[in-house]
Amino acid sequence: MTTPDIAARRVLGACAALMVGALTLTACGGSANATDENGKGGKGRTDSVRTSTAKIVISAKDGSTNASVNATGVEVSGGRLTDVKMTVAGSGQAVPGVMSADGGSWKPKERLQRGTKYEIAATAKDAGGRTAAANSIFSTVSTANSFIGTYTPDDGSTVGVGMPVSFTFDKAISDKKAVQSHITVSSSSGQQVVGHWFGAQRLDFRPQTYWKAGSKVTMKIDLDGVQGTGGVYGVQKKTVTFTVGRSQVSTVDAGTQTMTVVRDGRTVKKIPVSTGSPQHTTYNGQMVISEKFTQTRMDSRTVGLGGEYDIPDVPHAMRLTDTGTFIHGNYWYSPSNPPFGREGTSHGCVGLADVQGAQGDTTAKWFYDNSLIGDVVIVEHSPDKTVAPDNGLNGWNLPWSEWTAGSAA
Repeated sequence: MTTPDIAARRVLGACAALMVGALTLTACGGSANATDENGKGGKGRTDSVRTSTAKIVISAKDGSTNASVNATGVEVSGGRLTDVKMTVAGSGQAVPGVMSADGGSWKPKERLQRGTKYEIAATAKDAGGRTAAANSIFSTVSTANSFIGTYTPDDGSTVGVGMPVSFTFDKAISDKKAVQSHITVSSSSGQQVVGHWFGAQRLDFRPQTYWKAGSKVTMKIDLDGVQGTGGVYGVQKKTVTFTVGRSQVSTVDAGTQTMTVVRDGRTVKKIPVSTGSPQHTTYNGQMVISEKFTQTRMDSRTVGLGGEYDIPDVPHAMRLTDTGTFIHGNYWYSPSNPPFGREGTSHGCVGLADVQGAQGDTTAKWFYDNSLIGDVVIVEHSPDKTVAPDNGLNGWNLPWSEWTAGSAA
């Protein structure tokens, strides 16, 4: 049997254990009305663990697969960025970037690659020195789901008065209005500039008449994120400017085999030429110089004429059409032929007297040296048809009413 004294001691021991347990629970759980060492509310303790007020936003969300190649970057509010590291995922290759002067934003120096996986790690501090961090792993829009336009002329170039702005897209465009409305072309001359579609992948811009000499032309491309066709978006965002040089328009008379060069309204030279033979006539019409080569190879097989010629070093060659019409120097002109200026003997090109090696003081060299990409060469009185407006940069052969009718904007 248990004696009364022993039972009393057990009860007291149990009570003591409960009290210790209660004290332990209170110490671990804290108090809803905790006070600081001065007996006041614990505000100072709350301040010491407050999170940073700097909020970092990476435009490409973590895990996203269609990030912009132009607009991807980092911004912060309530603080300053202290470090941003961007790399190509997997390789660790660094992507150089530029931090704004106020530390509020960061962006890559150059446009990102399409269909590429990247990583961004960013840190910032608020006014109190507290640090915030953000990370993102993402992929840019794929090549399959995006389109891009190659264009001419180049930024910063000086061109002739006939130079159109010409885009060739790498995918067929179904929403032509959306795409055209996000490309604007304006001139310091105040000339109205209108776009014209040649099919689903080419868009050219020009004014009603040739550009005014000396004018500045600005092209603004804002296609980033613009849907060109189902599920396919643009990736370009850029401003391009070019200068129109002096006015030079040269007229080839296939009847007299003479070219008259007119610069700024004044005739500066008359040059004897040799246009196409009766079997291989030269196109009529307004043609724009689109490329220049000091020397180039010309092979008749590339233009569907079999093996009639293959000349590896044609001098002073300037392209007039995509199908192979050039104005170029000719050093192989047979002595048995009439002199230049008497008869057309070419395979459709406009030939000028020249020497092999593109050296010497020749009429071909003079014309080459005095011509710009974008200068106009007009051919008249040839028995051939007028060149197609989309065969080269030759949209000037469309009347203005037909040109504007081909606009989608």
